Amino acid sequence: MALQTEGGNKPPRRAFFGGTGGGRVRLRTLINLRWLAIAGQSAALFLVYFALGYSLPFLYCAAAILASVAINVGLALRYPPSYRLTNRAATFYLAFDVAQLGTLLYFTGGITNPFALMFLAPVVIAATSLNLSNTMILAFFAFASVSVIGMWHEPLPWPQAETLLLPPLYQAGIWAALVLGIGFTAVYAWRIASESARMSAGLSATQLALSRERRLASIGALATAAAHELGTPLGTIAVVARELERALPENSPEIEDARLLREQAERCRAIIARLAHPEEAMLGGIARLPLGAFLDDIAHQHRSEDIEVAVRVVSLRDDDVVPQVWRVPELVHGLGNILENAADFAQSRVTVEARWDAGSLYVTVDDDGPGFAPEIFEALGEPYVTSRPGHRAPGETQMMPDAPIDGHEGMGLGFFIAKVLLEQTGGLVKATNPPGGGARVAIAWARGVIDGPELPILPDGE
Repeated sequence: MALQTEGGNKPPRRAFFGGTGGGRVRLRTLINLRWLAIAGQSAALFLVYFALGYSLPFLYCAAAILASVAINVGLALRYPPSYRLTNRAATFYLAFDVAQLGTLLYFTGGITNPFALMFLAPVVIAATSLNLSNTMILAFFAFASVSVIGMWHEPLPWPQAETLLLPPLYQAGIWAALVLGIGFTAVYAWRIASESARMSAGLSATQLALSRERRLASIGALATAAAHELGTPLGTIAVVARELERALPENSPEIEDARLLREQAERCRAIIARLAHPEEAMLGGIARLPLGAFLDDIAHQHRSEDIEVAVRVVSLRDDDVVPQVWRVPELVHGLGNILENAADFAQSRVTVEARWDAGSLYVTVDDDGPGFAPEIFEALGEPYVTSRPGHRAPGETQMMPDAPIDGHEGMGLGFFIAKVLLEQTGGLVKATNPPGGGARVAIAWARGVIDGPELPILPDGE
């Protein structure tokens, strides 16, 4: 079907060199940064040529600056301030800035000009806002520009009575410093920006999981209100139906209707009563459980013919009673993810041990799997780091916990979400490799946080 181009059915205007917008970089941001560069370049040009009286090709340098002015004005007039560039378009505009800077430096001494350091600016902008491939393209273009003006350039502006000739070895050192600086800065900035984006995405996934649990919990409050409002009229209907049933003779054709009306009214009351307390229906009417029973209930769903999950409860004080733990969603899902990950990597056995004393409560999950690789301990707890759970070869090292979340297996969010959830309950999570082999995840709480007389008040996770 052909697109109509008249009236109100015009096709969307496309950005030069790619896309209709929607990327991470706002065009207005690049325009503002380019205006700053234009102001600095103009000030340096006028200062060197007019104030210091140094000889340089003023018209050529001015033409390069005016080219940046022209593209800035054209883009500002063509696109709205909120327009977002695609990665390809942003790479093109940043490459223009590199070429314009290279042109100015060609006429003013090449890499011997101190302002050659400004080659870092477009590359850093690309590394913090574009994907890796476009960042590498721009970095290689900057390498090429530095190399070209390093070999071919006009003399550095200097007083006419004097000359400045830098040794070739020193110029080679400047070139190497610029190339290494561009490469290191690009990689470092891209890595930091990438980790920040991953952390933000992981936190968003955690907040999404928690918000779903809270929405389910809010259904209980809504159903409680509905039960309160509907309980009285349904009770009245049931009483009237019962009286009608008693008043009618046994052989009356209406007695069956009265009996059916009473039964359905009582059924409606029972349904609303169950909806009013969905957490009690899910937990068997128990909001708190002894610590051992609580852990055994979580571990039950991870037991199988191949994996044994044993729960041990050890009191460090003989006179202590077993703590009663609140079954809050953060605690249930956090420990569930840890157990699921342990069962996924275990060879045959997972051991869950609970200990407590007067000041602290401890839960330790051990498995007899290959354990965590030492080189990734620093990455434990970060989002989107995984080792393909369920697809490892025998003896393969456990790289990263990753329990499936919401049916999405292998996304690298399982341990991250479990850690965030357990820390929100006041727990301290630590992963180690015990001396006997396998992997261990230990969680510690202060007494009274999850086993106190009051339901723990947890943060909303904003």
